Amino acid sequence: MGTQKVTPALIVAITVATIGSFQFGYNTGVINAPEMIIKEFVNNTLKNKKNAPPSEMLLTSLWSLSVAIFSVGGMIGSFSVGLFVNRFGRRNSMLIVNLLAVTGGCLMGLCKVAESVEMLILGRLVIGLFCGLCTGFVPMYIGEISPTALRGAFGTLNQLGIVVGILVAQIFGLEFILGSEALWPVLLGFTILPAILQSAALPFCPESPRFLLINRKEEENAKQILQRLWGTQDVSQDIQEMKDESARMSQEKQVTVLELFRVSSYRQPIIISIVLQLSQQLSGINAVFYYSTGIFKDAGVQEPIYATIGAGVVNTIFTVVSLFLVERAGRRTLHMIGLGGMAFCSLLMTVSLLLKDDHNGMSFVCIGAILVFVAFFEIGPGPIPWFIVAELFSQGPRPAAMAVAGCSNWTSNFLVGLLFPSADTI
Repeated sequence: MGTQKVTPALIVAITVATIGSFQFGYNTGVINAPEMIIKEFVNNTLKNKKNAPPSEMLLTSLWSLSVAIFSVGGMIGSFSVGLFVNRFGRRNSMLIVNLLAVTGGCLMGLCKVAESVEMLILGRLVIGLFCGLCTGFVPMYIGEISPTALRGAFGTLNQLGIVVGILVAQIFGLEFILGSEALWPVLLGFTILPAILQSAALPFCPESPRFLLINRKEEENAKQILQRLWGTQDVSQDIQEMKDESARMSQEKQVTVLELFRVSSYRQPIIISIVLQLSQQLSGINAVFYYSTGIFKDAGVQEPIYATIGAGVVNTIFTVVSLFLVERAGRRTLHMIGLGGMAFCSLLMTVSLLLKDDHNGMSFVCIGAILVFVAFFEIGPGPIPWFIVAELFSQGPRPAAMAVAGCSNWTSNFLVGLLFPSADTI
């Protein structure tokens, strides 16, 4: 095997692919900052249509639905990844589904002009479908074009794209940028621009060489792409590894979702995979990013959006830190440390919110607890569950296992987004 290098072609291809990760992060975080403005839009729209203001319960329910319907789309999308990538290829799948991003962005961006709450909710559903597909496409494409020795490091760029997207959404959500009464539809519709940018750039990126060799039997084309991406002429060993993998896949039958639970050898790994995904989402991390402005406001912060941006900065920094930690420490150890730290911070947040009226310093304790909570998430529960799912299964059962894991993740994400506001009012 020749010396593998980080070439400009490889950097460009990975950067273009991670626009999909950015989209996922942006649309996760974008709904947070303009919460009160969007609630007022929903309230006024329903009042104008029915000549009576909606009840507080209906208003809260519609807001929760606007947030959580994003995850319903994600569930559907995560289960549909295989339908696209095996038929159209990895690159072309990313290109095709940008139509969903444009459609969802238009629906959300025009909902105020149309005075339609339904357009807002439908737009969130469509953009969720797009993001669910991207969570499968992007890591798959990056993994298949990266040199073996750099696959772990480049794979983590998917997570980095997500957290950068969240941070950009929080910054754009500032009232003097796009988070105002007049411009919040532009904030939601901004997702159209990255979709157009990625659509323009993807035709200049190569298809996955693994897809070309294994699915299309285009060995020479796959070889040329590897040589260009990796900056070496000697890729014969890598081509042979792909051929061996193709042979193993033909011998190992594809496993259905039901068989994962019926066959004893798969049952324990799939239960572990599901529990890890649940631990990621039910840790409450997306409650922080969906509703952090409200949480900081409850803590007595005068300008809560800036504290929310601070959480996004911490999130980004510790994602970079995790690049180095994951390769040097055990997955289980980091995951347990992360969850333990998050549990302690959750307790600290709860106590500080209860005592904030009696002790002025409790607001700062709450902010600190949230920032450390986010840091612990990126040390363990953020990046690790996907690593372990991929490592627990061989070629045959892996697609079904990834579908189940993805659906578990998005389902728990949906429940957190839907139920947190109601729980917060208790």
